[in-house]
Amino acid sequence: MYIRSVSGGRRIVCADHSNEHKMVDKFTAPDFLPNFIHKYRELPCLWQVQCRDYSNKQKRKAALDKLLELVKPVYATADITYLKAKIGSLSSTSNRERKKVQDSLRSRAAADDLYVPRLWY
Repeated sequence: MYIRSVSGGRRIVCADHSNEHKMVDKFTAPDFLPNFIHKYRELPCLWQVQCRDYSNKQKRKAALDKLLELVKPVYATADITYLKAKIGSLSSTSNRERKKVQDSLRSRAAADDLYVPRLWY
């Protein structure tokens, strides 16, 4: 937290989000994110609807706890809610990029005009 002075002698206390921003940067870092995605893929009960454990809340919670162990060193205050939000964000970004590629292919665009995904992971 820091104090920002305002004209008239008033002071406003503002939250310092710079630390939080650094943690998010560490989450998407090239040395962490591929490991996270690999671990996530090893836990099909979190993403594969046909998996028999997909609807088992206890097994899904245990799988999320395993992922949380991987995330805690990078983002110490991470919890299950944070983890679910990150997974949702990565999933929607991946789906959006895949749709752009498919739409580009469907439109029969020239080879030079095909959409190339920007995702590095």
